[in-house]
Amino acid sequence: MSTAILTGPPPVGSSLEEDLRSLGFDVRVATDVTGALAAVPATERVALVDPGFVGHVHALRLALTDPRFPAAAVEGALTAQPDARASLTRALGTVTTGRPARATGPDAAPDNGSEEPGHHPSGPHGPAAELPGAVAARLEADGVAVHRPELGVLVAAVPHGDEARAKTLAEVGAVDDEAVRLRNAVKSRDGFFTTFCISPYSRYLARWCARRGLTPNQVTTASLLTALIAAGCAATGTRGGFVAAGALLLFSFVLDCTDGQLARYSLQYSTLGAWLDATFDRAKEYAFYAGLALGASRGGGHDDVWALALGAMVLMTCRHVVDFAFNEANHDATANTSPTAALSGRLDSVGWTVWVRRMIVLPIGERWALIAVLTALTTPRVVFVVLLIGCAFAACYTTAGRVLRSLTRKARRTDRAAQALADLADSGPIAEAAGRTLGATVPGRAYGPPFWAVLATACLLIGPLLTGNGGSWRAVLQAVVYALFAGVAVAQPLKGPLDWLVPPVFRAAEYGLVLTLAAQSDAPGALPAAFGLVAAVAYHHYDTVYRIRGGTGAPPHRLVRAIGGHEGRVLAVSIAAALWHGQGFTIALTVLAAALAITVLIESIRFWVSSGAPAVHDESGEPA
Repeated sequence: MSTAILTGPPPVGSSLEEDLRSLGFDVRVATDVTGALAAVPATERVALVDPGFVGHVHALRLALTDPRFPAAAVEGALTAQPDARASLTRALGTVTTGRPARATGPDAAPDNGSEEPGHHPSGPHGPAAELPGAVAARLEADGVAVHRPELGVLVAAVPHGDEARAKTLAEVGAVDDEAVRLRNAVKSRDGFFTTFCISPYSRYLARWCARRGLTPNQVTTASLLTALIAAGCAATGTRGGFVAAGALLLFSFVLDCTDGQLARYSLQYSTLGAWLDATFDRAKEYAFYAGLALGASRGGGHDDVWALALGAMVLMTCRHVVDFAFNEANHDATANTSPTAALSGRLDSVGWTVWVRRMIVLPIGERWALIAVLTALTTPRVVFVVLLIGCAFAACYTTAGRVLRSLTRKARRTDRAAQALADLADSGPIAEAAGRTLGATVPGRAYGPPFWAVLATACLLIGPLLTGNGGSWRAVLQAVVYALFAGVAVAQPLKGPLDWLVPPVFRAAEYGLVLTLAAQSDAPGALPAAFGLVAAVAYHHYDTVYRIRGGTGAPPHRLVRAIGGHEGRVLAVSIAAALWHGQGFTIALTVLAAALAITVLIESIRFWVSSGAPAVHDESGEPA
């Protein structure tokens, strides 16, 4: 339950009390605001609202009900969640008495009506009329972050006098509150397909869901189930199944857009929702890949496309790691003087170039539309070949641009950025030991880490790819060299211009080796088992990304040690390929995939349902 305290009686005819109740607040009118605040249980959200407030209901909703912020305010209204209640009590005491109020009701200082900056005793409602604004200013002066939502055309004001009030009411009536709310439910920056082909109607579906009490998590789950049914249809291997799969995949994407729009429409943000939103997109897409591969093997042509399916997953995951690592490396960079960035900014000022650039990177909307149409009209092999070509071009385009920016950028990267890149590298105990010993003998260079990472990857993959020695003890030796060089790559802080390339290079090495060994193996079922193994490891890497994005840091290092780090897993798969051939290698991959999935999922679920998990929802519009 939430409580709204009006700091005086509202004018006759005001709908303020009714508006606050429609937002779920228990409304209390109080002249002794300090006492009224002390009477509200400390576990509840509380709002202070000026009785003369005039504005849109959605302006109040944005300011008073968003669960992501401990304190928020617009003109005439302030809210604090339980975490900020103690600060609110102190600020209120300072404003009303000139000294901090005590936290408990009986001991709290009474409101003596003293005049403070922000008060207008001449106003129609007495000394406390603009108390919320003064308290919000006091909170900010004391270092409390008070969120102030962007209202745009929405109105939130405390007019003085009948003439000013009538004018403000006219301004409120001139703007359709619901239309603004519906428009703002859509991301301000998104892909072309999503913006023009999905959002024009999915926003109305979001409103339909809100009016029926559905939550974003329920819609997210429905999207997952729809995608899994689509994967099942694709797995039938029939033309009818492929057509149904394509249609269901598009509908799953509509629901995927709807859940975020519903969250923004009704301000229903949660840590569980953040986790589901962050992980289900990948689960849906990769499950559909598996369904297509199963359908190809069961269809009339009995086509084996598991290697293509695994290749698509490897490419997509590595591309995402490039995005994540680059963004984290530059999250808090102190400068950006790159000519490439300046050119990008100029291109963004030309309308048509914005949409072209967003489309050629093949974001999730364009990608899923491509997959759905090709699934319905062609074969799984065509789907994967086109997808691999398109994603490879997008990956080259984005990576090349970021390399150019990094080479010409004069920026000093922080310890936080270096730590984030080290966490994304996912180094285990072998690489750590190599970094402390061998790495200590190697002089640090600006481009040293990416050089050693590329050299390690070359030592690992050139042999299996060029000479076909995968599954031999020589390949195991190559994996040992990879682990040593990988340790050298992370021996120094990752603050160089291109150090953000280290995590994606390691991902390409690990995933690429699993794909290569499984493809070269004669073991039946090795490629599907390898697909499961890469999916389990990729989940761990995505989980790491979203924890870092939320500001809570990477998973505990004990988890990274338990699953071996990337170099430990590379060594384990290389040894398994050398020890077992045929069915034994498939069993080894399956056991390793199951063990990793269980270990990673248990820790991930523990974290994301805990109170420390961040309610992070993607509003960036970056390609997914």
